[in-house]
Amino acid sequence: QLQLVESGGDLVQPGGSLRLSCAASGFTLDYFSMGWFRQAPGKEREGVSCISSSGGSTNYADSVKGRFTISRDNAKKMVYLQMNNLRPEDTAVYYCAARGFEDCPSTILRPYFGAWGQGTQVTVSS
Repeated sequence: QLQLVESGGDLVQPGGSLRLSCAASGFTLDYFSMGWFRQAPGKEREGVSCISSSGGSTNYADSVKGRFTISRDNAKKMVYLQMNNLRPEDTAVYYCAARGFEDCPSTILRPYFGAWGQGTQVTVSS
């Protein structure tokens, strides 16, 4: 069965860094673009980043551009999100998601992704 499991969420101070991991099982990542989403309390789930199946192309939400970096290792069935210079507004549950197309959509929207992990909590606070 398809499964995505996020890990790495933690409490971190503003300006700090964190690396999230997404472990996939039950399928090969070779033909799937992968995304990261986040959802803060009382807010809609929003797209953070997407990476194409080969890792050759990436997209980022404006709010994280220049601070976050998405990467993947298809052989290990892993996807990562490196988060630097974290801000309190980055606080959210972060979700890993898979899309059944090799390329990322022009906009990182929830309906474009069909498989989801359970989420990992990231809290940015002083």
